[in-house]
Amino acid sequence: MASTPTRPAGGRHHVVIVGAGFGGLFAAKRLADADVDVTIIDRTNHHLFQPLLYQVATGVLSSGEIAPTIRQILRKQKNTRVVKAEVRDIDVPSKVITADLGGREVVLQYDSLILAAGAGQSYFGNDQFAEFAPGMKSIDDALEIRARITGAFERAEITDDPEEKKRLLTFVIVGAGPTGVELAGQVAEMAHRTLNNEFRDIDTNSARILLVDGSPQVLPPFGKNLGKKAQKRLEKLGVEVIPNSLVTNVDQHGVTWKNMKTEEETTVGSYCKIWSAGVSASPLGKMVTDQIDGVDADRAGRVPVGGDLAIEGHKEIFVIGDMMSYNRLPGLAQVAIQGGEHVADIIRGEVEGTNARPDFNYHDKGTMAIVSRFYAVVKIGDREIAGVLGWFMWLAVHLMFLVGFRNRFVSAYSWGLNSLSPNRWHLVATRQQLHGRNTLHRLRELEDEKGIRSVMVRDNLKVGEGRDTKPTTD
Repeated sequence: MASTPTRPAGGRHHVVIVGAGFGGLFAAKRLADADVDVTIIDRTNHHLFQPLLYQVATGVLSSGEIAPTIRQILRKQKNTRVVKAEVRDIDVPSKVITADLGGREVVLQYDSLILAAGAGQSYFGNDQFAEFAPGMKSIDDALEIRARITGAFERAEITDDPEEKKRLLTFVIVGAGPTGVELAGQVAEMAHRTLNNEFRDIDTNSARILLVDGSPQVLPPFGKNLGKKAQKRLEKLGVEVIPNSLVTNVDQHGVTWKNMKTEEETTVGSYCKIWSAGVSASPLGKMVTDQIDGVDADRAGRVPVGGDLAIEGHKEIFVIGDMMSYNRLPGLAQVAIQGGEHVADIIRGEVEGTNARPDFNYHDKGTMAIVSRFYAVVKIGDREIAGVLGWFMWLAVHLMFLVGFRNRFVSAYSWGLNSLSPNRWHLVATRQQLHGRNTLHRLRELEDEKGIRSVMVRDNLKVGEGRDTKPTTD
């Protein structure tokens, strides 16, 4: 039996925000002193600074430094309630949203809805690759990748077979966007600097780091000049860049890709494979558009919106960040932040009696990617910067957007130490981190066969995987 929808007492305008990423969090904070009640729903208990996930994966930062809890951030915001749950259903005509945590439902009536649930990893229709090549979209992903990277070296240390040792010391990263480039550079520095002399039966300098991408260059959004400079720096670190190549298979043993120019296929044995190519917007976008005539999500799941970032014909539903399709804006943190503040201002204005809905005007503050210690590339409008100046700019910008003084101080301290010392202090890895994701997936398959559902599996069902009605056991 469906639960009765509820809303905060007092009768004020109720704003429900789905997702506590950059867009959702900044929208909520913008409404701090507005005459509204805000409910922010997220499947995790933390706000994730996603651009720094690769540093958690490679032991530069700890997870807590890039993921403060949502409740801690918003604890002084009295008009805001935080709900940790997975959104399972949005009823557009009734303006009702349903979420659950461990089988316990939360059903809310909203006046304004802000969809800011972000995006997940896209395997371009080859979801079977995920078992062997995790993406980089969550803390769980970063910790699993850390366990895979360190585990490859540990296994190679006790392997006598030369071919297996070679496979274990081959790292393949798919996707040469900012995440792939930054990750490749860090893995190279780990192998050639951090782990050097820590093992007795392997030479970590012999590790191969391959960066594979279908584009003709790395960092396509940065332009040819910066792309060439970034590639040159990566190659100096020992990274092998493989452009114009589409991955056709990923399995337990390695990766196969096809050169789009020569049609030649290459298979490389690799234990640690990481996927950073492509994103797909949260399925919530399609869930909403399926209920609205004349509005369709695009192939990546993004929802078309007007200048006010609302869906045509449903001015109460705003879509921001990675979930929106508007003027071909990229999926960057700044787009989400500015979008969140824009829709919050519209909501505040309408509650106060101002019905103006100005078009969203994105102010491009540039894009940047760090390649290695003392080297980053930055593009701000027509200006291009590469090298140590870009590195300092990268540090300043990322420090500014970290939440909390402690996180900024500790991160700056960690970056300073990392630039001077080869040591990394966050390389702890466990078997649970390594196997947890795939184990839960296999457990779900077994439970499906028996028609039951455990809480541990249900809590890990993501939106789009159905609203589970199987009997649940605590």
